[in-house]
Amino acid sequence: MEKVYIHTEFIKLQQVLKLAGLIDQGSDVKYYLAEGLVYVNHEKATERGKKIRHGDIVEVKGVGAVEVELESN
Repeated sequence: MEKVYIHTEFIKLQQVLKLAGLIDQGSDVKYYLAEGLVYVNHEKATERGKKIRHGDIVEVKGVGAVEVELESN
């Protein structure tokens, strides 16, 4: 599974989706959420601003999944 590294305590779901390349444009996030295609830790996500933390797994059905890791210095 691919990993996405963050420098802060959390990152918003829409930012993870774009950073990981799971969704090309920020404007597409609403569509994927409305269609029920986005999952965080195997639970359907509904909020673009959901806080994603170290260890969380973000998945877009049919596209891919990433695990969020805290980047160590």
